[in-house]
Amino acid sequence: MESVFLLNQTVKGLLLYLIQYGNGLLVRHGGVRVNYTRKINHFALFFIPMYLDRVFAYENSLGLFVLGSCMVVVTLAIYVKPVRDRVPFIATMFLSFDRPEDRPRTLLWLSTQITTGFLVIIPMIILFAQRGLLDLVLIPILINGIGDGLAEPVGVRFGKHKYEVYALFTDKKYVRSLEGSACVFIASILIVAFHFVYFTQPQFIVALIALPFLMTLAEAFAPHTWDTPFLFFVGYSSLFLISLI
Repeated sequence: MESVFLLNQTVKGLLLYLIQYGNGLLVRHGGVRVNYTRKINHFALFFIPMYLDRVFAYENSLGLFVLGSCMVVVTLAIYVKPVRDRVPFIATMFLSFDRPEDRPRTLLWLSTQITTGFLVIIPMIILFAQRGLLDLVLIPILINGIGDGLAEPVGVRFGKHKYEVYALFTDKKYVRSLEGSACVFIASILIVAFHFVYFTQPQFIVALIALPFLMTLAEAFAPHTWDTPFLFFVGYSSLFLISLI
């Protein structure tokens, strides 16, 4: 099992790095906005592991999930400036998510968001496992992956109704749009609807009404680049409370 797990993680890493490198080339030579390429990375980060977990299947456990999470966080160290200044391949990968407006805090925000996201999701998985709610675990992950993944490119392309949010470690404000936030709302409705079999009828009605609003507000008020831990916390907390109905 350990060898399959290592193969799984290795293939994931290689594919994600290649996608980042290709996106970096699009930014450098194709004039593609980082707002789009970083979201291609975002979708890849969520959906490639789901696919590869079926191709290179192994008996999952909390220990392996935690190990995989730690590996993701540790590998972010390759993007530190001394490394990327010396390794052109890594510098190109970094371009794929280094928005000019985020500099010089791009890596700080990325690493703290991912780390905090795992710190939220791991205890929630334990709690949901103890309560027999593992069928609901994917709901916040999918809302984050699809809804938040679409929010930025939709907002950049179609956003007309703007609002501002703060970011961590700075007083600078960043722009979001109602059109982008609407992606989270719509994705939440669809994803809850697809999971209706895992709710009782009263739970499903409450989840379908409440979760889209709560997740949209979480995304709207989360600090710039820090959507993931907020969406995870609000999503899992809401689902746990709904399960008590």
